[in-house]
Amino acid sequence: MNTENFYVTTPIYYVNDKPHIGHAYTTILADVLARYHRSLGEDTFFLTGTDEHGQKVQKAAEKRQMDPKQHCDETVVRFQELWRKLGITNDRFIRTTEEYHKKVVREILQELYDRGEIYKAEYTGWYCVGDERFFTEKDLVDGKCPECGREVSAIQESNYFFRMSKYQDWLIDYIQTHPDFIQPSFRANETLGFLRKKLSDLCISRPKSRLSWGIELPFDPDYVCYVWFDALINYISGVGFHRNQEEFEHWWPASYHLIGKDILTTHSVYWPTMLKAIGLPMPRTIFAHGWWLTGNTKMSKSLGNVVNPMDMVERYGVDAFRYFLLSEMSPGNDANFTEEAFVARYNSDLANDLGNLLSRVLKMTLRSGGVIQPPAELTADEAELNAEVDKAVAAMESCLLAMKFDQGLAAVMNAVRAGNRYMEKTAPWSLAKKGELARLNTVLYTAADALRRVAVLLAPVMPSKMADLGAALGYNRNDFAALKISDLKTKKSDLAGRTVQDCDALFPRIQFEAAKEAEAKPAKQEKAAKAAKPAKAAAPAGVVELIDIADFAKVQLRTAKVIEASRVEGADRLLRLRIESGGEERQIVSGIARWYTPESLAGKSIVIVANLRPAKIRGIESAGMLLAAKEGDTLRLVTTDGEIASGAEVG
Repeated sequence: MNTENFYVTTPIYYVNDKPHIGHAYTTILADVLARYHRSLGEDTFFLTGTDEHGQKVQKAAEKRQMDPKQHCDETVVRFQELWRKLGITNDRFIRTTEEYHKKVVREILQELYDRGEIYKAEYTGWYCVGDERFFTEKDLVDGKCPECGREVSAIQESNYFFRMSKYQDWLIDYIQTHPDFIQPSFRANETLGFLRKKLSDLCISRPKSRLSWGIELPFDPDYVCYVWFDALINYISGVGFHRNQEEFEHWWPASYHLIGKDILTTHSVYWPTMLKAIGLPMPRTIFAHGWWLTGNTKMSKSLGNVVNPMDMVERYGVDAFRYFLLSEMSPGNDANFTEEAFVARYNSDLANDLGNLLSRVLKMTLRSGGVIQPPAELTADEAELNAEVDKAVAAMESCLLAMKFDQGLAAVMNAVRAGNRYMEKTAPWSLAKKGELARLNTVLYTAADALRRVAVLLAPVMPSKMADLGAALGYNRNDFAALKISDLKTKKSDLAGRTVQDCDALFPRIQFEAAKEAEAKPAKQEKAAKAAKPAKAAAPAGVVELIDIADFAKVQLRTAKVIEASRVEGADRLLRLRIESGGEERQIVSGIARWYTPESLAGKSIVIVANLRPAKIRGIESAGMLLAAKEGDTLRLVTTDGEIASGAEVG
C-alpha cells in the first residue's frame, strides 16, 4: 500500500462540450500540487482524463450526427490541447473508452455480481439527463432535479442495483473517525447531512433500449453500465488495478481526489461504498473546491457567462492565468472571476511587486559589472529580509499540506514586498555613487538570493516565467528547473559568481480599458438618480464635506494589538482578529484576507474604531473596525509611527 508517495487526480471531464474555467482550475490545482510534491522530492503521479460514456455524450454525438466514439475522438483533443497550453504535467491521460479501462470495469461488475453485491429489480422514479441520476419523489425540489434544477422524466424499468445501502453505517463511522477524508470539513458535514436520510441502493445500469453508449454489463448484454460507476473506476484502473499489482500498490490509495463541490455526493458516498465492496482502502482525502462565480452567479453555458481559459491565456499569458486562479480562490470556497480583478492582481502582485524587484536587482547588478558578488558583512537589514523569505518557505510548505495555496502565495508575495522595502532602505544606487562596493555587493547579493528562493517557491505555479527569472539571475534554465523547495533549507546558495542577463519586463503592466463599464455608466447613473429619494446634497467629487469637531469627537480611535488571526470558514475575504486594546480583549471581523495572511497579523499594532456598535458578519460578532488606507488594488493597515501601548487614544 502507498504510504509515502503522492498520487493526485482530477475528475475525468465529460466530452460533450469544450473545456471551461472550472475544468482549467481543477487541473491547474492538481498540476501545482504535483509540481510542489515533486519539488519536495516525493515520488508523484498525476492522473487526469475524460469521461466518454453516458447519455450526455450520446446526445451531443447525435446532435452532430456522428458516431459517439468519433465525437469523443474529436472533442478530447480540446482538453489535451488546453492542458498542453496550460503547462499541465499529468503522468497519464485516461479515456474511459480505452479497452483496458472497459475491461477493468467489466471485471469489477462481474466480481460484485457474483458476490451478490449487485442484483436486478424493478425501478420507478425520476431521471435527470443532465446529472444522469435517478431520484425519488421526495428528493425532487419543486418537481425538478435537486442537483441542477433541470426537468426530470418519470421512468419505470428493470435495472441492476449495487447494494450501497448496506454500507451506510460504515460510511458514517468512517467519515466521523477520519477527519481528513473529506475536506474542507464543512463538506464532510454536508455528506453526513446527506447520510442522515436512509441511503438507497445505487442503480448501476441503463437498458440499451434507452442508452446504447456505454460499457456492456458482462452478465446481461441488454444493459450498459451507469456512467458514474464506470467513471469513478478510472482512479484505480489508471494506476494498474487488475493489470499491474506492483504499480497499483505503489500508488494506491490516492493522496487527493480533487473535485468540484457539485460532484461531492458521487465521490464521498458512491465511490467509498464501491471501494468498500471491492475490498480496497479509501483515498486519503477527497477535496471539494468551490465554484467560480460571475457576481453571485455560478458560471454556466445557459447563462452565457462562462470564461474560456484559452481566451485568457492568449490575452495575458499562461503563467499569469495560473497565478490568478491559485491566488484568488481559497480552495473550498467560491470565488468571483472578473477580468478587472485579474488585471488588478496581475498589476499589483506580478508587474509592480515581483517585476519591480527583479528589474531593480538586474539594473544595479549590470551597472556594477554584471556579476553577482559574494556578500561581505551582513547587517540587521539582511537578517530581516532573509527571515521574511524563510517565513515564506515555511508558510508555503504548511499551506501546501493544508490546501491553502492562496495563503502560501500571499506569504511569498509578502517576501517580495519585503525585498522591495529592503532595496528602498539600503539604496544600492546611493552606495554605488559613494563607492561603497563591499556594502553594495552585499545588498545586491541578498536581494538576488531572495529572488532566487522566491522563484523556486513560485515555479510550480508559474513554471515558465520563473525559469525566465532564473535565467536572468544567470542560471541555465534546466539547472534552475532542477532546484527543489527542499533544497532551500538544506543547500547553500550557489548564486555568487553568476552573470546576470538583462531581459524584457517579466510581467509588463496591463493597461485595462473597461469599455463596457464606461458605456453602461450613464445609464446606471440615470437609473440611480430616478430611484433616489430626496436627500441632503452630497459634496461634489473631490470636495471634502466639512463636519464639526463635535461630530469627530463621537468617534473613539484607539490603538490595539492583534493577538491572533484566522480565516472565517466559507468566506474567502474575511479574517477574524482577536485583539487587545487597553487591557480589554475583543474580536473584529475584517475583509482584508486578500492583502494579509493570518500569520502576518499576529503581534501587529493597529488602529481601531473602539466605540462602533457591534455587528454580526457571517454570524460572527464584530466589535469594532480597524482602519486601513486603500488606493486602487493596494491596501495598507493604519498603524503608529513606533511602539506605543495598546488602548492609546488616537486623534
